[in-house]
Amino acid sequence: MRRRLYLLAAAAVVLVVLPLVLSEFRTLQLATVGAYFIAIVGLDVLVGHSGQVSLGHGGLMAVGGYTTAILMAHHGVLDLWTIPLAALVAGGIGVLFGVPALRLTGLFLALATFGIAVVLPTLLKHFGHFTGGSTGITLFGSPEQSGHGVGYLGMTNDTWLYALTWTIGIALFLLAWWLLSSRFGRALRAARDSEPAAAASGINRSAYRVAAFGISAAYAGVAGALYAINVAYVSPDTYSIQLSLLLLVGAVVGGYGSIWAALGGALLIEYLPDVVSSKQAGPATFFYGAAIIAAVFAVHIVRKVSAR
Repeated sequence: MRRRLYLLAAAAVVLVVLPLVLSEFRTLQLATVGAYFIAIVGLDVLVGHSGQVSLGHGGLMAVGGYTTAILMAHHGVLDLWTIPLAALVAGGIGVLFGVPALRLTGLFLALATFGIAVVLPTLLKHFGHFTGGSTGITLFGSPEQSGHGVGYLGMTNDTWLYALTWTIGIALFLLAWWLLSSRFGRALRAARDSEPAAAASGINRSAYRVAAFGISAAYAGVAGALYAINVAYVSPDTYSIQLSLLLLVGAVVGGYGSIWAALGGALLIEYLPDVVSSKQAGPATFFYGAAIIAAVFAVHIVRKVSAR
């Protein structure tokens, strides 16, 4: 426990120092990493601790992003106020989906969640009068709609976006850490590992699985809202099908079942395409696949050794 607290403190110091030494572009890139980090932490609650597979978290990020965009562009709501609302909307959808998903496991659950990522872009384009269709929505139509802007709290725009994203990211990480270390987390893992044992212990497996879906979806909603605020624009292509796959890649590569490794997965999603393209080493999808295979074997070996 003490070692992890030291690690968390060191990470916080690094996060504070980085904007002071990086360019505006790199700072904004790290803000995007922070949004991915939040989504992967939430996804790990679902995949790593409740044992449910989701291939639809890109769609849930879209729910959060569009909630923020619609509230800002159509109703003039301050960007900061839209973030908890995005979490509520996405979390509610997660709970609603989690109930029928109780009857599904494994591949069938993965395909059902993948349907969210497949169907949502089509719906966003169909209801163009509300969502902007294929054109999308620009978030900051006027300076008054943004709570930050250049010079807010003495920060430049990129530094404020970075600080906002990572402050929320660290807070949500601590919340997930607390939840997973509490009775809730122990019950969630018990329900994952053995349904008969969980039932014998008085654990309502269905309630915990649905709760995990709701929490994970809420995290994705916050991530989608922050991503939208960072890029100041949303469209159906912003939250593509590929994003759902990449988030699962990030969760697996980071070491599913451990929210501490979520940062590694977020960095992989953001920077691997740049590294691959600069080296002209081939398509990034090949390296994502190789990373998943390597990570699965590594996690399997570590758990096998730990069990001895």
